[in-house]
Amino acid sequence: MKKILPVLLATVCAFTTFSQEYFPKNDGIKTTNTNYTALTNATIHISPEETLTNGTLLFQKGKIVAVGKKVELPENTLVIDSKDKHIYASFIDLFTDFGIKKPEKKADNPFSGQPQYGPGREGHYWNDHIRPETNALASFTYDKKKAEEFIKQGFGTVQAHMPDGIARGTGLLVTLQDQVTNGERLLSDASAQFFSFEKSAKSKQSYPTSLMGAMALLRQMYLDANWYAGGQSDNKDISLEALIRNKNLPQIFDAGSRINSVRADKVGDYANVQYILLGGGDEFERITNVKNTAGSYIIPVNFPEAYDLSDPLNNDLVSLAKMKQWNQAPTNPGVLQKNGVPFAVTTHKLKKLSNFHTKIKKAIQYGWNKKDALASLTTVPALLLNKSNELGTLKTGAYANFLVTDKEIFEEDMVLFENWIQGHKNIITDRNLIDITGKYSLKTDAETYNLEVTGTRIKPTVKVTQDSTKINSKLVYKNNRISLLLTGKDTTQTSFIRFTGLVDKNSKNWNGEAIMPDGSSSSFTAIKTGEVEKKKATPTKENYEVVPVTYPNMAYGVEKLPQKETLLFKNATLWTNETEGVLEETDILIKDGKIAKIGKNLNINGASVVDATGKHITPGIIDEHSHIAAAAINEAGHNSSAEVTIEDVVTPDDIEIYRNIAGGVTSIQILHGSANPIGGRSAIIKLKWGEDVDQLIYKDTPKFIKFALGENVKQSNWGGRSRFPQSRMGVEQLYIDYFTRARAYDQKKKSGAVYRKDIELETLAEILNKERFISCHSYIQSEINMLMKVADQFGFTVNTFTHILEGYKVADKMAKHGAGGSTFSDWWAYKYEVNDAIPYNAAMMHNQGVTVAINSDDAEMSRRLNQEAAKSVKYGNMSEEDALKFVTLNPAKLLHIDDRVGSLKVGKDADIVLWTTHPLSIYTKAEKTIIDGTVYFDLEKDKRLRQQMTKEKNKLSAMMLKEKNKGMATKKPAKKSKEHLHCDSLQSGL
Repeated sequence: MKKILPVLLATVCAFTTFSQEYFPKNDGIKTTNTNYTALTNATIHISPEETLTNGTLLFQKGKIVAVGKKVELPENTLVIDSKDKHIYASFIDLFTDFGIKKPEKKADNPFSGQPQYGPGREGHYWNDHIRPETNALASFTYDKKKAEEFIKQGFGTVQAHMPDGIARGTGLLVTLQDQVTNGERLLSDASAQFFSFEKSAKSKQSYPTSLMGAMALLRQMYLDANWYAGGQSDNKDISLEALIRNKNLPQIFDAGSRINSVRADKVGDYANVQYILLGGGDEFERITNVKNTAGSYIIPVNFPEAYDLSDPLNNDLVSLAKMKQWNQAPTNPGVLQKNGVPFAVTTHKLKKLSNFHTKIKKAIQYGWNKKDALASLTTVPALLLNKSNELGTLKTGAYANFLVTDKEIFEEDMVLFENWIQGHKNIITDRNLIDITGKYSLKTDAETYNLEVTGTRIKPTVKVTQDSTKINSKLVYKNNRISLLLTGKDTTQTSFIRFTGLVDKNSKNWNGEAIMPDGSSSSFTAIKTGEVEKKKATPTKENYEVVPVTYPNMAYGVEKLPQKETLLFKNATLWTNETEGVLEETDILIKDGKIAKIGKNLNINGASVVDATGKHITPGIIDEHSHIAAAAINEAGHNSSAEVTIEDVVTPDDIEIYRNIAGGVTSIQILHGSANPIGGRSAIIKLKWGEDVDQLIYKDTPKFIKFALGENVKQSNWGGRSRFPQSRMGVEQLYIDYFTRARAYDQKKKSGAVYRKDIELETLAEILNKERFISCHSYIQSEINMLMKVADQFGFTVNTFTHILEGYKVADKMAKHGAGGSTFSDWWAYKYEVNDAIPYNAAMMHNQGVTVAINSDDAEMSRRLNQEAAKSVKYGNMSEEDALKFVTLNPAKLLHIDDRVGSLKVGKDADIVLWTTHPLSIYTKAEKTIIDGTVYFDLEKDKRLRQQMTKEKNKLSAMMLKEKNKGMATKKPAKKSKEHLHCDSLQSGL
């Protein structure tokens, strides 16, 4: 207790003052102000759903005492007549770092130098980026300047948290009032628990280096918390205790994008946690997926600026996807609203807080309901924080946090007069400020000027003329005082006249003194002679052209996803990959997503008939080793990352999917990279362009994992690293160690004993139990032999050696072991361990009875795998049929999906390609690529899409130019190249 007490006192003293009622007061009178304040005769918006006209709002000691049409006012009540005024609850922002100083980034590049692999703290969770014990209050300092910015925009309360780490700890809820102490403004010191996919800047611990690693870490954290809560641990863990303690608070996840929100929700489903998700403003692109999370959202309104396309060359630097995002983003709140997705709005990521109302009004112009806009800033955030009785409405018992305006909120020229917080008034605009817009005749003793004042009550602008000549002028207006400076009839004159005076409340005339160029003075009067034409209201949604959302919402996207068809191809050359071989002038019927019939002279009612005379049909190409369509490839933080899965980071909007189906590819295995001996689990997907992740991943997919051997895993090409292993023999020992641990883990699990569930060891145990298969990155014969011996020792088979450019040296041993080979057609000598590679490798392995596939490991090569297969006809005298099997049936066998795809057989999935000519020819093109009976690529449709894209891009470019010409903010485009990922790519996806 002696150690703890000073810490507690220090914390209390840092965030409270000695003004509490139970503290002695030795510096003056102790009597508290018990007066009431009442705003009367106002239109009171008690909530977005309930409005009271000619009402009274009565409050005392920072809380609302009564609200209604007839409120009995105590004698000690200060009455403020608020006739013609509107009163609303002040806004709430759920996602800020207000008053919190984010730590400076200390973490180094995890792929260079000497990273930290172990934890840097004792008594905490094993991973430094899990920091649920963090309490934002410990780092909080009231920021008066920032508070004033929020207050001017109508905010009364904000939630702040430490934006650092994957598990970030608890946030605090504070009002923004300056006239109270921290102890009074602090509504909660543990308002919610926060999470993200981003590592902590306070630690150099390497793991995780990827998005999929962060997701795996969160899953393991929740498993460990449940295990710890059951009293199974012998050690105290401050982090897990905090996580458990805070589990009943609102759980907020900083996802930052639509797709990451879905990924975060996936983690939440695993742990039975429903997150409140910070979105990215792009939810409209896949609104059904967003709705299916069943979560509530916090939505930013930092709509992107238009690009400056005044230079025609800049047009090519801006993708269609970015153009559409700019055009469509303001519709996001309205789309969420119409689809019943509950959400609060945040100022997060706004460049300037002063732009907040402009953004809200823009969203309203694009279809968002004003009532729902108000709710997203008041009742919804209060509900998400379980604070509906205290915040977000003007009901009795709530905090006296309210706004006073001249018109309904979000009206184009609405003026915010006051923002009362906890019963304290903050003046934004003097409510007695006179509107001076209009036409005036200003007269001095010697001169007469004509004035035209436009703009708003808060920011008026003036045009001054004399005898039809424009006079340079500058007007400053504040507190009903005007200051008008005239600098002559042309810009070369240095003489000036300064007018200063007051505006009469009733007549709106100005009276004051004029200082002449010679220093003399005279009185002046500006008499209002008429009104100016009011600025037209901003156009409604109908005046804005919003281009359609497509799937995906980018180049080659479609407004409507293709559907399964009944298709009859007539008179084609069919490459069956079955005992029937190649069938000439034969028909094939596709129905209900399957191959229904193969034969001659087939007919069926209702089928779309395609004349395939002179054309060829093959099974869809399958790439056993690909790295497209993923946000991350390597989790390099540990020497084993069996706990991660590529399925977590599949990216359905990758343009490489479209490019691959244009090359006849229908299925791929997305493999983890080769950063570590034991990599992550793979994803086997169908390239259904436009569909979302769940429709891409094979249902009941076989389980695979990536292993790796050679230079990459021992880090000989990583620039001087220290992580184990550093040698090829160390790699072997690592495998033995991990499989020994996995076997012991599996035995304990099967015995029924209490055990700590470990996702990594669970995965390795699946290999031992022959439930998961290995695809191993390999080159050198000695290492290939080594892994087969390790597998024999532990009783399993290596499924596939990929790359395997020395496979021809050990093909007989591979055949005996039962391993397949997935190789390149003719790559050699691109690094030292490939020196002995030869283009005859595929044929030589095949001739020894090895199941051989040719893969890409490359986004560009995968688009022409048919041509890669053809090289084996030259190098090794392979038959054309067997060569085609290298990229169709054989990879299907290696992936254990040959019962579904890989050949033309009745009952199999209708994954087929119609080629314009011989499929192994360099001149052939995929005319149609069909997956599950749905045409996802069509050569003629591709031509139409290109024309449509050009037209749409030109239209959006014209819109952006119009924005610039109107004087709106724009940004310069910058060229950004897309990285093609390979085994050794270290893109994190974070």
